[in-house]
Amino acid sequence: MVTAGSPATVLLLGADGFIGRHIAFALRREGWHVIASARRTARLDQMGFATLRADLTDPATHDPAFWRPHLAGVDHVINAAGLLNGSEAAFTAVHQLAPQALYLAMPDTCTALLISAIGIESAETSFASHRRVGEKIARDHGVTILRPGLVLGDTSHGGSSLLRAFAAFPLVTPVVGRGNQPFNPIHADDLATVIRDCLRNPPPPGPHAVGGPETLTLADMTRAYRGWLGLARAPLLRLPLPLARALGSVGDALRLGPISRTAVDQLSAGVLAPTSEALTTPVRPFSTFHRSRPAGTQDLWHARLYLLRPVLRLTLALLWIVSGLLGLFLPADQFLPLLGPTALPAAALIALARLGGLADLAIALALLRNWRPRLMAWLQVALVALYTLAFTILAPALWLLPLGGLLKNLPILALLLIHAVLEDER
Repeated sequence: MVTAGSPATVLLLGADGFIGRHIAFALRREGWHVIASARRTARLDQMGFATLRADLTDPATHDPAFWRPHLAGVDHVINAAGLLNGSEAAFTAVHQLAPQALYLAMPDTCTALLISAIGIESAETSFASHRRVGEKIARDHGVTILRPGLVLGDTSHGGSSLLRAFAAFPLVTPVVGRGNQPFNPIHADDLATVIRDCLRNPPPPGPHAVGGPETLTLADMTRAYRGWLGLARAPLLRLPLPLARALGSVGDALRLGPISRTAVDQLSAGVLAPTSEALTTPVRPFSTFHRSRPAGTQDLWHARLYLLRPVLRLTLALLWIVSGLLGLFLPADQFLPLLGPTALPAAALIALARLGGLADLAIALALLRNWRPRLMAWLQVALVALYTLAFTILAPALWLLPLGGLLKNLPILALLLIHAVLEDER
């Protein structure tokens, strides 16, 4: 076992996630050597970490032989990888098959810790059921299991980003239900400290709940974030649970990210994680850590843009739907005169319009399903730029139409560039 004060090497799965990045940076600040493992490691490389690229849905990672070469010299393993949504095969791979192979490959001198989730005992979701199986596998291998409550940090992602978005909402402060749901959040850096102490002096396997020492309501926490952002207090807008759940279901169907039944159910029930008596590391209360640094312009921008991001995607989908339908069904005698004399015959122009309509509808469908969002964002930029260039060559007079014509493509391109930036989460 590595003792306090001595250097240690840790292999961290899920290092590119919200909690994972906080753990990686916190341990590195204390002098630990962190091997950051994730499905995509390019940015972790640029952040200065040694990395291990491992897609836990890849069958290769379900074999202990994959992990053994990477565990030489490793003192500890932290499994912070997890899926909230996905197929049954993906859940099984990430929560069961890959971790089991990793635990089997660990040398006897290596200690391990699994970051699980609070409230999975009775929940009937794929996430909860696979987490329960993952915890059993971890216990069978003597792995310490932590169940954090609501984890907040200097950055945000998922539920914590939604909380900030509600706090920055104009004129009112939305809350799910009555807003009296209890939470005892823990800061991600404090969670990293708890993890460090558990690795150095492992408690029984657990699971061990871990949360902050201060309990407050959803309304109080949202108002506190609003004040931290420097915004004036606004009246609460209490969203009835049936309405909130309906919005969450729509969000799931359209893959709107922050708007989901999982997020609504979590906010409607509250998240309480009374810290296990086996964990003695002191952690800060919410009222202390949430004011430990000033909010910057980037925090306010992110909070205000977070809910606008899915609105922007749906607006673009509507644009492509209308454009596609016009391209497919608008009579030729209504658009050919706009082009004037061109080098292409009318039949070719009509064929291009119909093909363009199909392409536009395909993009709309991809946006509605949120398929490959970063790829689709840049594909839209390329297609609008191509349309603009083609029509400039075919009919440059379209730039001079009274209602804008091709000129409107310039703000659309700017909007698409913003969309591409917002879709690049990590």
